[in-house]
Amino acid sequence: MDKLVLAGQEFDSRLIVGTGKYASGAILQESIKASGAQIATMAVKRVDIKHGTDDIVKPLKDLGVTLMPNTSGARNAKEAVFAAQLSREALGTDWIKVEVHPDQKYLLPDTIETYNACKELVAQGFKVFAYCQADLCLCKALEELGVAAVMPLGSPIGSARGLETEPFLKLILKECRCPVVVDAGIGAPSEAARSLELGASAVMVNTAIAAAGDPIAMSRAFKAACEAGRLGYEAGLAAQYETAKATSPMEQFLHSVLEAEKEA
Repeated sequence: MDKLVLAGQEFDSRLIVGTGKYASGAILQESIKASGAQIATMAVKRVDIKHGTDDIVKPLKDLGVTLMPNTSGARNAKEAVFAAQLSREALGTDWIKVEVHPDQKYLLPDTIETYNACKELVAQGFKVFAYCQADLCLCKALEELGVAAVMPLGSPIGSARGLETEPFLKLILKECRCPVVVDAGIGAPSEAARSLELGASAVMVNTAIAAAGDPIAMSRAFKAACEAGRLGYEAGLAAQYETAKATSPMEQFLHSVLEAEKEA
């Protein structure tokens, strides 16, 4: 299976995990270990800016996981840029996942403010991962800015409703050349597999694992699903048809029988 390449770095796993909603740092650490994930997102607002570490950061660093800080909680581009700058100072990374969602009820990304934040942060030398609507025009515009990846949503954050935007994700995957990470709303391992079968570079999962009855077992399930989905994509899925296509056509069978009779 080929490697995931993001911002010039190679990774074996195509599962990116979140760090919210876990009962403890110990469960978080065991869950990430079981998932095989090598990248984890975390909200900048949860970092101890003074010391640069806390019960979230330390378990990740101990596992050698690459941090992808996010600007969750930012209501506009100005706040997102400020959060990114704080993150770079506290964590020593230029990776930043831009999240701008002023509406706390639905947490849907603000298209205009997201674009403006990404434009400024790319100019400042950040490796920008843009959480955004499943909008092809927006994703192409972000790609042109030079973001490290676009991260269109499957459905609203934490909803576990799956790939409600699949028709639009297909367009994005077809037209975008930069990495595409399906982010938000994935609720089951099968949906992660489906995303990768379609050609997504990776998937981002938090709630489906952290809120599961057994987060560690669910992590293993997502690991297996991501591996299966990518292998399926690389193998090449069979074409779909509106009508049935016999797996053992009778015409060929009859032709073989008639030919055998002629020779006899």
